[in-house]
Amino acid sequence: MLSALRCVIYRDLLLAVRQRADVLTALAFFVIVVSLFPLGVGAEPNLLRTIAPGVIWVAALLAAMLSLTRMFSADHADGTLEQMLIAGAPLELIVVAKVIAHWLVSGLPLVLIAPVLALQFDLHQQLFGVLTLSLLLGTPVLSLIGAIGAALTLGLRGGGVLLSLLVLPLYVPVLIIGAGTVDMAGAGLSAQAHFMVLTAILLVAAVFVPWAVAVALRISVE
Repeated sequence: MLSALRCVIYRDLLLAVRQRADVLTALAFFVIVVSLFPLGVGAEPNLLRTIAPGVIWVAALLAAMLSLTRMFSADHADGTLEQMLIAGAPLELIVVAKVIAHWLVSGLPLVLIAPVLALQFDLHQQLFGVLTLSLLLGTPVLSLIGAIGAALTLGLRGGGVLLSLLVLPLYVPVLIIGAGTVDMAGAGLSAQAHFMVLTAILLVAAVFVPWAVAVALRISVE
């Protein structure tokens, strides 16, 4: 099973490297959206520090959504998904591998570049670690929840719009808690409770989402 997990992750990462224009599009979107806000709202430092967590989190959420439709669509189009369904490895394990690969390609780069973009908002350097950790815990949840929407809308015409309508309400709690960690730390309060809630959401999603996605994929293929 571990060998199958490694193979699927390696395959998806290799495909992402070959189609790196799609990966760079999401990253460029994140950078552009975050960079435009300081230009639009002005250079007042207190205002920029106040909106920084929310802006970065919203931009990360939208950037992660750009690549959700590609999580299973290519495999569905070329028949690979059907082969995965009849493979010896559990479909839930394959789903986990594809979610990990999706996060490595579209989530991890956002986490790494976020502190650099936070400099535009004059965010205090001691908050960089809080911001990074919140994104590190929150972006995998975005990939997991997005996998459910991607599986449910697989093969549907206009699936991208429907996918957004499905996953955005589920993203809202993660957005509020993730941005709230930086706000709490910036106010001089402990953000431990927010981190614990994010961790709990991540664990619950990691346990139940692969099963739900596997069921949705079987329904979509049939």
